[in-house]
Amino acid sequence: MTTTSAVHENELAPAKPANSATRVATASFIGTAIEFYDFYVYATAAALVIGPVFFPQTSGTAQMLSAFLTFGIAFLARPLGSLLFGHFGDRIGRKSTLVASLLLMGVCTTLIGVLPGYATIGAWAPILLCVLRFGQGLGLGGEWGGAALLATENAPKGKRAWFGMFPQLGPSIGFLAANGLFLTLAMTLDDEQFRSWGWRIPFLLSAVLVMVGLYVRLKLEETPIFTNAIARHERVKMPLAELFSQYWAPMLLGAASMVVCYAVFYISTVFSLSYGVSTLGYSRETFLALLCFAVLFMAAATPLAAWASDRFGRRPVLIIGGVLAILSGFTMEPLLTHGTTWAVALFLCIELFLMGVTFAPMGAMLPELFPTRVRYTGASSAYNLGGIVGASVAPFFAQKLVAMGGLSWVGGYVSAAALLSVIAVLCLKETRDADLDKIA
Repeated sequence: MTTTSAVHENELAPAKPANSATRVATASFIGTAIEFYDFYVYATAAALVIGPVFFPQTSGTAQMLSAFLTFGIAFLARPLGSLLFGHFGDRIGRKSTLVASLLLMGVCTTLIGVLPGYATIGAWAPILLCVLRFGQGLGLGGEWGGAALLATENAPKGKRAWFGMFPQLGPSIGFLAANGLFLTLAMTLDDEQFRSWGWRIPFLLSAVLVMVGLYVRLKLEETPIFTNAIARHERVKMPLAELFSQYWAPMLLGAASMVVCYAVFYISTVFSLSYGVSTLGYSRETFLALLCFAVLFMAAATPLAAWASDRFGRRPVLIIGGVLAILSGFTMEPLLTHGTTWAVALFLCIELFLMGVTFAPMGAMLPELFPTRVRYTGASSAYNLGGIVGASVAPFFAQKLVAMGGLSWVGGYVSAAALLSVIAVLCLKETRDADLDKIA
C-alpha cells in the first residue's frame, strides 16, 4: 500500500509545477510579439531605407535587391537557430531556452539600431548588418517552437489549438507595433530626418520590450509534459539525430505545410509595401496605414481558425485556407492594378486574413507531430524550414518576377506556394486527438 502510494506520488510529482492559463497565454504571446516586432522592424526598414543607408554605391534597383537579400539571410539562419535552441530545449527544458532566444534576438535588433551606415564605416556597414541579421534569425529560430510548446504542453484537453493560438497572435501584434511606429515616424519626420536617424528608433525600442518579455518568462515554471518526460528518463543525447532518423517525414511535411503562411504574408507585406511605394506611387504613410488596417483581419482570423481547428480538426481548416490562398493569387494583379486604394486594401485584407487562417492551427499541429523528447527540435525545424522556401527569397523573387512577367507572375508564386502546402497537409494525419504525453 505504501509502495503504491509512493509510486503514485512520484507519477504526479513532475506535473506539480504547472503554470496558470493566464501566465501561459501571456508568456507565449508576449515573447513572439516582441520577437516578431524585431523581425518586422527590419522587414519594413528593408523596404524603405536599408538600401540607401547600407548599399548607397549601387543603383536604386540594386539597393532594393541587396536590402531584400539581407532580409533573407535571417531566414537561412532560422533553421540553424531551431536546431541549436531545439537541442537545448529538448535536453534542458523549454523555459531557459526561450529566455536565451529572446535575449539574442533583442541584442541583435538593438545593435542594428546603432550600426553606422556605409557613409561612416564603408564596407563594414553591410558586413556587420549581415552578421546581426544572422543573429536575429538564430534567435527567432528558437523562439516560435518554444513558445508553441509552452502553450500546447500546458493546454487542457480539447483546447490545444486555442492555447497554441497565443504565440500565433504575437506576429499580428508585432507587425502592427512595428509598422505603426514606422507610420508615426513617417508622419512626424521629413524624409531626410527619417533616413538619417528616424528609422533607428524602432530598433532601439526593442531593448525595452525585451526587458518586459524576460521578466514575464523568468516567472514561468517548466511545462508538466517535459517534466514528466524527464521523470521517465526519456531525454535523448542528440535530439537532432533521432529527428532525422525517425521523424524526417513529418518534419518535411510540416515544413511544406508552412510554406503558404510565409509566402502569403511576406508577399502581401514586404513586397507589396515596396511595390506600392515605388511603382504604384503611394506614400509610405498611406501604404503603412493600409497594412496596419489589413493586419487586423489576420488578428481576427487567428482565434476563429484556432477555435475551428479544435472543433473540426487541423486538416479541414488548413485545406480550406490553402485552397482559398491558391485562388487569392489570381486576385493580385487585378486588385493592385485597379487604380483605387480600396482595391489595394481589399487585396491586403484578403491575404492577411488567409494568413491568419493557415497560420493559427500550426501552433498546435506542428508540436503534435513529434514526441516530447524531440518536439522542440522537430516543431522548430519544420516551422523554419518552411520559411526558407516560403519567405527567405519571396520578396527577392517577387521583384524579379515583376520585372519578367508582371504582377500575375507574383500571384502565381503565391498560388504555387499554397498548392504545395495543401498537398503536404493532405499527406499528414489528423492530430487533434493526439495525446502529447504518449506520442511515440
